[in-house]
Amino acid sequence: MSRSSLWRLTVPPLENGDRLTRFEFERRYNAMPKLKKAELIEGTVYMASPLRFEPHAEPHARVITWLGVYQAMTPGVRVGDNPTVRLDLDNEPQPDAVLLIDAQASGRSHLSQDGYVEGAPELVAEIAASSATVDLGDKKRAYRRNGIQEYLVWQVFEQRIDWFRLEAGEYINLHPDAAGVIQSQIFPGLWLDQSALLAGDMQQVLTVLQAGVNSVEHQAFVQQLAQAVQSNG
Repeated sequence: MSRSSLWRLTVPPLENGDRLTRFEFERRYNAMPKLKKAELIEGTVYMASPLRFEPHAEPHARVITWLGVYQAMTPGVRVGDNPTVRLDLDNEPQPDAVLLIDAQASGRSHLSQDGYVEGAPELVAEIAASSATVDLGDKKRAYRRNGIQEYLVWQVFEQRIDWFRLEAGEYINLHPDAAGVIQSQIFPGLWLDQSALLAGDMQQVLTVLQAGVNSVEHQAFVQQLAQAVQSNG
C-alpha cells in the first residue's frame, strides 16, 4: 500500500453536519478525491446530493452561459463554475458560479498558490433547489458578512430569482425596470431579463445582455478595468 493510501486511511471522511475548522475541512476534502462537492458554511459541512438535470444542471448551465458571455465581452473580469472560495475560518463555500474582477484590475479577491479563490468575489450565484434553506439562510449571512457585493439566488421550484445588492452591510433586492430587466450595480452592462431566464428563453436573455454590453456604462467600465490593469502592472 502506498504512503498516500495509508495517509488517506488515517483521515476521517467528510460527513454532512460535521462541525469543522476550515483547515480540517480541507484536509478531509483533499483525502476524498472522488468527492465532487462539499461546502463549509458557518463551520458546518454540507455535501450535495447527485444533481438532476432539470432542477439544477440545466438552470446552472443557463446562468453560466449568461455570465460567460458577459465575461467574454469584459476584459479584466473572470467567471468561475463551482470554484472553492476561502471566505473566512468558518466558511469555504463552492458556489454554483462566481463573477469577479481580476486581482490585476483591483478586484476584491485573488487566486491562491494552490488555485483557490481567496476573499470575496464581487458576485456569487446559486441555484437553489433542495438547498434553498441553506442558500437563503446561513450561506447568505456568510456572504453578507464577508462583503460579497451581489448575490443572485435562483429558487428553481418557486420559479423565482432574487438578486441582492450589499448596501450599508445589508442585502437589499435589486428590482427589475419597467421592461423586466435587472441591472447589476457592480458590473455595468450585466443585464438580466429574469422572466426569459426562468422560461428558458436564452435567445432573449442574450439579446438583453447584448444591449447591456453595448451600453455607454459598460464601455466606461471596460476602460476603467484596463486603466487599473495598467496601473497595477
